[in-house]
Amino acid sequence: MNPSTALARVLVDELARCGLSEAVVAPGSRSTPLALALAAHPDVRVHVRVDERSAAYLAVGLARTQRLPAALVCTSGTAAANFHPAVLEADESGVPLLVLTADRPPELRGTGANQTVDQIGLFGSAVRMFTEVGTPEPVAGMTAYWRSLACRAWSAAGTERPGPVHLNLAFREPLVPETALPAPGESPSAADPVAEALAAADDWPEPLIGRPSGRPWIARHAAPRGPEPVELPAVERGVVVCGDGDYDPIPYLALAAQTGWPLLAEPTSNARRGDAVSAYRHLLASPRFAAEHEPELVVTAGRPGLSRQLLAYLGRAERHFAVGTGRFADPVRTATDTVPAVAAPAGARPDTGWARSWQEAERRARAAVDGVLDAEEALSEIRLARDLAAQAPNGTLLFAGSSMPIRDLDAAMSARCGARIIGNRGVSGIDGTVSSAVGAALAHQRAGGGGGYALLGDLAMLHDQNGLVLGPGEPRPDLALVAVNNDGGGIFSGLEQAGHPRFERLFGTPHGVSMERVAQMADVPYTHLEWASDLPKALLGEGLRIVEVCTGRADSAALRRTVQQAVEAALED
Repeated sequence: MNPSTALARVLVDELARCGLSEAVVAPGSRSTPLALALAAHPDVRVHVRVDERSAAYLAVGLARTQRLPAALVCTSGTAAANFHPAVLEADESGVPLLVLTADRPPELRGTGANQTVDQIGLFGSAVRMFTEVGTPEPVAGMTAYWRSLACRAWSAAGTERPGPVHLNLAFREPLVPETALPAPGESPSAADPVAEALAAADDWPEPLIGRPSGRPWIARHAAPRGPEPVELPAVERGVVVCGDGDYDPIPYLALAAQTGWPLLAEPTSNARRGDAVSAYRHLLASPRFAAEHEPELVVTAGRPGLSRQLLAYLGRAERHFAVGTGRFADPVRTATDTVPAVAAPAGARPDTGWARSWQEAERRARAAVDGVLDAEEALSEIRLARDLAAQAPNGTLLFAGSSMPIRDLDAAMSARCGARIIGNRGVSGIDGTVSSAVGAALAHQRAGGGGGYALLGDLAMLHDQNGLVLGPGEPRPDLALVAVNNDGGGIFSGLEQAGHPRFERLFGTPHGVSMERVAQMADVPYTHLEWASDLPKALLGEGLRIVEVCTGRADSAALRRTVQQAVEAALED
């Protein structure tokens, strides 16, 4: 067995023992040993993408949804550089990722050799761990080195502070094994062809096999119990804020229920359930309401930051408890205390004047929002967000695109259970959105979940058209990409740039592209949706498909102002 093949097969075998089940491969020559080893392993599902940026975001979607590291493989050169945006997203949003970049051996670096760049520490501080693995050689000690390294990488990616890990692997030729392994299922005699090939390798100075019974080289044992909660001060005017993040929302729902403190939950916190205040965005945008409802204490979980009004509101509290261990979110530096977990104050009671005031405001604001949105049968952007979130069946995965889609969900979505809502909120870019949604739906459905939906803007769709290019042998999700096409960047119509004389070209960025043309390029089904009553029918179907809703940027901005005005009027009555 040649050294490059040995390294790749040992690494893949050990990662699979740790729990690796999803891998994304971008084609290339230098990464051949890794690609072949992954494709032959029976416990790893391999996805192939021609575009490295799309491949990387697909891996982010897979890993975010399954909450386990996904492997990401590419050849040397600019291929690795194209992973960088997704690595940044994984870093900021805590998504476990194993970035395996193939490289030229040392003797070819710095010589002008083809497709060679400096890949050492390529992703800087965005990774939890970086290792230059070294050129494989048939010498004693390699088995323990490679297998222990795989376990360390797995642990660094997915344990206390999940995030990306980068292993740079220099492969010398030959890159192709002397004997090809059968694909999973092709050989009934080989349950695990990779493990069998390693066991049969008799041309190495030591066995290449792993621990007996398929256990990892280094077994990691989790701590038996979580952190002790800190009892909060006994105040009446408390507020619970749940921002973006993959954490258990139940303790915060219980805290709100025990104390009567309003629960303000962003959609991707998955805490907007039960009695959560769904119209908080509009309430806090009312200067009078915000002034009359200054809190004594705020508890934040996850990463809040969808609305300026909410961030400003955090600074009104005398005490701000930010929940987190080690790293905690405090975007406007208002935190006064950081705690690993919280508990309701002793003797707390939920029936208070503060609680009733918020409940009445929520009732009025919710009715005002729904009244404005239901007045027109034609689908607006904000009504589409509300209705999609409400009508998606239980068991659904809903992927929220950055920019206006996630903000419209935040503004209009009613409290509900039964759907998991995620999005790329780490650095909130629109790049890789289609690919992330595809990966998320694939992982969700592999775990037994229901259909997938993604609410995206037109620029995000155009930015990641390559995410729709799936080869004939690739796993395909049940995913409806619901694209809002307002011919440009709608978010800027509500910002201060809107009054600039060069606004349309520099910020509006009109493109004139119908999503039907995008669907034709990718050969996926397409539906044009205009009326709200047709949404349930448009969402039916299977496989990857596009649903387009055309809107006007100026009209949408005006409607959002009308909704806010209606809420303020309802609060005055």
